[in-house]
Amino acid sequence: MNDARPPRQAIRKLQARKRIALIAHDGKKTEMLEWATRWKDTLGRHELLGTGTTAKRLHDALGLPIEGLMSGPLGGDQQIGARIAEQALDVLIFFWDPFAPQPHDPDVKALLRLAALWNIPVACNAASADFVLSSPYLDESYDMSIPDADAWAEARKD
Repeated sequence: MNDARPPRQAIRKLQARKRIALIAHDGKKTEMLEWATRWKDTLGRHELLGTGTTAKRLHDALGLPIEGLMSGPLGGDQQIGARIAEQALDVLIFFWDPFAPQPHDPDVKALLRLAALWNIPVACNAASADFVLSSPYLDESYDMSIPDADAWAEARKD
């Protein structure tokens, strides 16, 4: 079996209206709410989804439509990961808590692995999220390189 990495030969076109996932560990939910309040107008131009309590709190505080998935420990992180693998997510904003051990750390690691594999922009704190949301690419279409999954699968047959 060939374990070569998939070549980044495929191009994926992100539309101007991005699909943005918002996730925050319990110790970072207040920080996420404060950050999202500052960026409410920008976030409102995009399609939002989030895990469990984070999605509910953001919707209640901002009044923006946000698709709520399951709580992270109950499978929400994996639901977001599936969206990444299906190329149905464009940006991941994940305020994770470096001080609190998480019962679902393997799920978090898998989520971040998929984001890296599929070349998804990821912000893990308010400063990096500010940079992502202030990018001129956020509101325009963008071509990005992604793994050529078909070529990789074909190469693994050898």
